[in-house]
Amino acid sequence: MKHRHEGHVGFIDGLTEIVSGPNRNPDGKTQYRMNIGAPDRQLVTESDLSILVDDEELVIMLRQKAPYRRAVTQSLHSVLAPDRFVKPA
Repeated sequence: MKHRHEGHVGFIDGLTEIVSGPNRNPDGKTQYRMNIGAPDRQLVTESDLSILVDDEELVIMLRQKAPYRRAVTQSLHSVLAPDRFVKPA
């Protein structure tokens, strides 16, 4: 994952339920914990994320084989705009 506005690159390691504040995921109650390098984490919403893809346009995931990554990619394409999928610099 890549933060669309701040440029941090990392991976999602969970969800945090937010008690107060305006920025939340579409579920209305959570934000993602984005690991940007141990021990640093940043709370981000779905709208702040770009999805990193490889040369085959599949979502980059650690230790996951192509069939699973293909299924996740298709699922994400059904809910996110095409401009949200980017190749790493």
